[in-house]
Amino acid sequence: MPLTAVAAFWAVSFALVITPGADWAYVISAGLRGRRLACAAVVGLACGALLATAAVAAGVGALVASHPMVLTVLTVAGSAYLLWMGVAMLRSPAATVSAQSELVGGGWKWACKGAGISGFNPKLILLLLALLPQFVHAESAWPVALQIMVLGAVHALSCCGVYLAVGFTAQRVLGTRPGAALVVSRVSGALMVGIALLLLAERAMH
Repeated sequence: MPLTAVAAFWAVSFALVITPGADWAYVISAGLRGRRLACAAVVGLACGALLATAAVAAGVGALVASHPMVLTVLTVAGSAYLLWMGVAMLRSPAATVSAQSELVGGGWKWACKGAGISGFNPKLILLLLALLPQFVHAESAWPVALQIMVLGAVHALSCCGVYLAVGFTAQRVLGTRPGAALVVSRVSGALMVGIALLLLAERAMH
């Protein structure tokens, strides 16, 4: 697989990752609760991206693209998940970084939720479906599915680098400012709710 193709995909992937969205809102909320939970959230988001890539490699992406009803079901499920997460953030915003946030098992919960946010995102699957074929070489000695997974791993690494920076910055800048942290946490929750409603509205219009 040509390194030029990998580098080109990384540039596109990085541009997508640095665009704020539900993933940013989630990792900021995790960062406000401590670095350990920020790391867990980032790992979850990256794993979710890999799951979405695996789905595309397995042909699920093509199924979603060719059968609107499948996309509708996934969109409703993903939007409901985002809506639930956003409402939970609005009901329990992080005002300060508390030692109680570091309870054993808390990291697993944040990782699993992060995997759900990115892995159940039908838009990510369609985006990968549109992008990945442009960087896959059929004449390569590597199987197409393996090439797709390599590119997915590159995307996941981009997610890790950017989201860790976002989460740690949130913890460092807002961790000692309870008022600002409370506002940002509520804004993050509202953003996730807004994205969920927009996804549902977009599907309803089709």
